[in-house]
Amino acid sequence: MKMQVLALLAFLVSCQPAPKSPEFAYVTGTVTYRERMALPGDAVVEVQLQDVSLADAPATVLSTQRITPSGQVPIAFALAYDPAAIDERNRYAVQARIEQGDRLLFINDTYTPVLTDGGGDRVDMLLVRVQQ
Repeated sequence: MKMQVLALLAFLVSCQPAPKSPEFAYVTGTVTYRERMALPGDAVVEVQLQDVSLADAPATVLSTQRITPSGQVPIAFALAYDPAAIDERNRYAVQARIEQGDRLLFINDTYTPVLTDGGGDRVDMLLVRVQQ
């Protein structure tokens, strides 16, 4: 009898649907700059997907990717996000920067919309040099 109960329990457990893993979508693109200079060997590129809907509040970061480039620009990125977290009424943007240690070298200085507000899921970003 005990074996029959265990077999029944094992059967019932095997019939349960597997838990769903979160499904992700991606915002992809490249980061580059116009200056004719090589990236320092210790440069780091940081790209973020942000919810910039609230004008008087800091942006909410939905995804971040930090890249240690193995070459020169353009540098490709892919920001994973949960599509269920995207509200069509909100505005989303990609922010990118290149740093060397704690020194900021390049940053995007324009609004780069993605996902809503006329933006797609791919952006090619042109960063500007930060004056030291």
